[in-house]
Amino acid sequence: MSIEKTDTLVVGAGQAGIALSEHLGNNNVPHIILEKNRTAEAWRTGRWDALVANGPCWHDRFPSLQFKGDDPDAFVPKDRVAEYLVEYAEMVKAPIREGVEVLKAERLPGEGGFKVETSAGEIHAKRIVAATGAFQHPVIPPIVPETADVKQLHSFYYKNPEQLPEGAVMVVGAGSSGAQIADELNRAGRKVFLSVGPHDRPPRRYRTRDNVWWLGVLGLWDMAAQKPGTEHVTISVSGAHGGHTMDFRRLGNEGVTLTGLTKGFESGVLSFADDLQANVAAGDANYLEMLDMADAYIERTGIDLPEEPEAREPFADPDSLINPLTSVDFAQEGITTIIWATGFRQDFSWIKADAFDAKGAPIHQRGVSVEPDIYFLGLPWQSRRGSTFIWGVWHDAKYIADQIAIQRAYADYEGEAAIITPAAAE
Repeated sequence: MSIEKTDTLVVGAGQAGIALSEHLGNNNVPHIILEKNRTAEAWRTGRWDALVANGPCWHDRFPSLQFKGDDPDAFVPKDRVAEYLVEYAEMVKAPIREGVEVLKAERLPGEGGFKVETSAGEIHAKRIVAATGAFQHPVIPPIVPETADVKQLHSFYYKNPEQLPEGAVMVVGAGSSGAQIADELNRAGRKVFLSVGPHDRPPRRYRTRDNVWWLGVLGLWDMAAQKPGTEHVTISVSGAHGGHTMDFRRLGNEGVTLTGLTKGFESGVLSFADDLQANVAAGDANYLEMLDMADAYIERTGIDLPEEPEAREPFADPDSLINPLTSVDFAQEGITTIIWATGFRQDFSWIKADAFDAKGAPIHQRGVSVEPDIYFLGLPWQSRRGSTFIWGVWHDAKYIADQIAIQRAYADYEGEAAIITPAAAE
């Protein structure tokens, strides 16, 4: 039986793999995309039922296709995002093979390229792109033992309030997922506790412009790296209910009990760090910094946007912020569920190459691995702040495709003078 061969094998048919396919096609690079589930599967089943995009669809899209039939300022539902990605894949004729899992990739000795073992057989490829994204494996910190008398699940597996047993819910993590889930459960009549760690809290809109617009005109989407000390700071923002600023004081006044960072569990009691007030204050500072930057931009440029002094008026402090809890007894409070909105880890163990650091993270420059012919796409901060967003990964994908085309041109060089550019590969 002959072994299938291709120039570039792309692993993952989410937004990263689809964007890359467009640019590879533009550079005439033969390629195959393997997806172990369905196209855009994470948007279909890796989100809760009521999730909407965190940015308006005029912005959170690929440059070459608008969301057809949707209000440009709408925060579209997750299933609509999945539909959009499928539409885009069809438009760019992405060669996706669904239901094929990549098991292992290793170099072909003495031949160059890679032998890739998949659930559908062996493929040989000259180069590999891991386009599996930033959200691969849900992480639950080892705080509460599995034997504890409480249901535990990661936010990745949360779908709706009806899914949970009756009783109060402890939500750990106050990034976008944790804050929105806590809000949804509280609106559904559940008693909710929300553990709030370090976070940024941007305004949803200010002076008639959405946060994504401000990040764009202020040049913050293109920041190349996080500020030192902010690597573990999450962003709390929401497009739910038409989009509103995620304010923890509002949640507290609406019935959610705020707590500090979760730190331990013993005999049915969960304990918290004494940092709630400091974390909320830091989030407030981030919020006000954004307003100040926006005001300064308006003054410098002279654009005509209405003033919004009420944006600086805070909600009253809820009791849980004034008198923070140091612990909570699950039995006493009737807590039957913990939802861990605590992030994800990446897993590239299927790539058998010296391309990773001691923690298993890729060693790369803008997605180009230190190992020849290996590339990564969809990594957080791959080239800029916006790298994990639909539009951001599109720009990173263009860079990766151009680098692949350049390497193909070098490989084709036979001794005559040549200018090595992406176009030279056509």
